[in-house]
Amino acid sequence: QVQLVESGGGSVQAGGSLRLSCAPSGFSLGRNCMAWFRQAPGKERERVAAIYAGDGTTYYADSVKGRFTVSQDNAQKTVYLQLNSLKPEDTGMYYCAAATRCWDRPLQFGIWGQGTKGTVSS
Repeated sequence: QVQLVESGGGSVQAGGSLRLSCAPSGFSLGRNCMAWFRQAPGKERERVAAIYAGDGTTYYADSVKGRFTVSQDNAQKTVYLQLNSLKPEDTGMYYCAAATRCWDRPLQFGIWGQGTKGTVSS
């Protein structure tokens, strides 16, 4: 069964950090694009970071540049999202997703994790 298994998340105060993990099951990272999306309450799902597993090229939303870091560990077959200097507006459900290319829109990603919640209090 092809799926993504996420872990991490939690509740922190503003300025704190979280680390999210995403491990593919039933397929390999290969040259896929692994992306992290965030969905805040009442808002649309947006891509905050992405990485091409083949060459490590990364992409970030302007709102998280300099604070979030996406990385991969090929030995562990895991993709990570390090979230630093968190703000209350970073609160939301974080989803890992896979596609052949680093598209912007959620509909272009065919494999999704179950989501993990991150809450940042002021």
